[in-house]
Amino acid sequence: MNRIREMLPLHKRSASTGVYSVCSANRFAIEAAVRQALDDDSIALIEATSNQVDQYGGYTGMTPLQFRLFVEEIAGSIGFPPEKVVLGGDHLGPNTWRKEPADEAMKKAEVLIEAYVAGGFTKIHLDTSMHCADDGGNRREPLDDQVVADRAARLCEVAEATYNASARTRERPVYVIGTEVPTPGGAREELMGLVPTSCQAARRTIDVHREAFKARGLRDAWERVVAVVVQPGVEFGEATVVDYRPERARPLSRLIEKYEGLVYEAHSTDYQTAEALRQMVEDHFAILKVGPALTFAMREAVFALAMMEREYLATKRGVELSRVCEVLEEEMLREPGYWRDHYHGNAAEQAYARKYSFSDRCRYYWPNPRVSEALNRLIANINRNPPPLTLISQYLPEQYRAVREGSLEVEAVAVIRHKIQRVTGDYSYACGMRRR
Repeated sequence: MNRIREMLPLHKRSASTGVYSVCSANRFAIEAAVRQALDDDSIALIEATSNQVDQYGGYTGMTPLQFRLFVEEIAGSIGFPPEKVVLGGDHLGPNTWRKEPADEAMKKAEVLIEAYVAGGFTKIHLDTSMHCADDGGNRREPLDDQVVADRAARLCEVAEATYNASARTRERPVYVIGTEVPTPGGAREELMGLVPTSCQAARRTIDVHREAFKARGLRDAWERVVAVVVQPGVEFGEATVVDYRPERARPLSRLIEKYEGLVYEAHSTDYQTAEALRQMVEDHFAILKVGPALTFAMREAVFALAMMEREYLATKRGVELSRVCEVLEEEMLREPGYWRDHYHGNAAEQAYARKYSFSDRCRYYWPNPRVSEALNRLIANINRNPPPLTLISQYLPEQYRAVREGSLEVEAVAVIRHKIQRVTGDYSYACGMRRR
């Protein structure tokens, strides 16, 4: 049985059981997540999005197979059992090609699905909710439910055929249907107006997808639909977090109890408190997605280490400072494509957002050669010249306590990882994998 499906009966018996999904291609984030899973003796659910990884390489330059090998190499380097790594594909559909006619976009989406399933991904989020170039109707309104369901079933048929044509040595894929509001790529609406998905809309999503699957002879695949993506009323903007309010999501929470084999999958749960995340799991948002919060924590750690580097090593002979913060800013200005449409306001406000926004668009720039070189120099400088406890206490107080307790060494990568695991630890707690 697919390891995600194993969670469902546990959750139905005890709503305190869930699973979190790390949706990131960042090496530090993936390693922290795998180490967290090792500590918890749990699976490591790692997902790639359709714009990160596709048949052409996506913005990471990796195909699904290459991403799988990348994750497996990280897991193997720390002794994590490969059979406990579960790979998922997020928002798989025509999103990348939505400016093309629907038929062309869907043909490319079929190849995308085939590449993910053939590459060993066993959790597949079918998301065909976006308008393509020749789709009619109001583009500010969701695409017609029937069109969405028919296209999702079409992609599911490709996934099933791809699996059946393989050696079948892996688990059969499970599927997630539906999409959150806003659409993939970040919030496009006023956060204060955010409301949970209505029960009517959630019920309609389930019903039309079930019928579309049956129409294509995919009854067995429908039994492996494990979750529905809905909006539980959580989101984050540049400097704002919309907190989970259980009373607003209660009708939606109760609705899914009528569906024996289904739970909800919640996206954009980043920056929620640990207790809010735990309440979401108890309210049947049993699959929690996290991404930017992990690289935000990494960025915090890197900036803090850079401040310590400057304070401690600026006058030390033979040391070339990394200038990692400055190099990151220079590269973001030189190649603004990843943040320009997301950060608004005047030049000072945009500069602030590039560093500190919750949406963390700087995460796209860590693989940049100049930024990567600067980060490696920072790591080397800190490791050769460990900063004193006084500076660690000033800039990284939680990590200072861990150092004093003997659970963390003063080593740059270990400090970055520890900072990220403060986030994964909250998700582990929320999903019933560890105590506070």
